[in-house]
Amino acid sequence: MKEYLGEFEELVLTIVGILHEEAYGNAIVMEIKDRIGREVNLSAVHVTLYRLEDKKYLKSVMGGVTKARGGRRKRIFTITNTGLAVLRSMKAARIDLWKLMPQLNYAQ
Repeated sequence: MKEYLGEFEELVLTIVGILHEEAYGNAIVMEIKDRIGREVNLSAVHVTLYRLEDKKYLKSVMGGVTKARGGRRKRIFTITNTGLAVLRSMKAARIDLWKLMPQLNYAQ
């Protein structure tokens, strides 16, 4: 059975791949805002990260304690091979669909 991601899951998974070893909650929120111009809630990102981890598309480790974070540790997420495979599959499906799109010229 093929797995499908929702739009927000796909966005978060892609951003984790982009950020690589710097992918943690707040960094993901900021990257989405900077690159997409979309305001997202940190708790929505966390819920999505944990759901993607449950699906084995992400894995996480706890980072070190920092003074900047008041002694708290941050959870760092990285994309797994399975997560990368599902993103590649979705990209290929989208490209196939776009190839079918007629070349329409709409008056602006």
